[in-house]
Amino acid sequence: MSNKNQHVVPHKDGWAVKGEGNQKATSVHATQQQAIDSARSIAQNKQSELLVHGRNGQIRERDSFGHDPFPPKG
Repeated sequence: MSNKNQHVVPHKDGWAVKGEGNQKATSVHATQQQAIDSARSIAQNKQSELLVHGRNGQIRERDSFGHDPFPPKG
């Protein structure tokens, strides 16, 4: 199973969920929240990261579902 990070990005038809490096969207949703919910589920299943982009394309939020070290190093 691939641990591709999941990105929520603007799309001409609303908001898209894309696996990192993919050209095609995994799914397209009318609202950003619907796309976030879908991407969160995929990221949890793949134990990867969820990255939410704003309309300007910049990452505005991220959430990790991978194997984060606990306690954190540093």
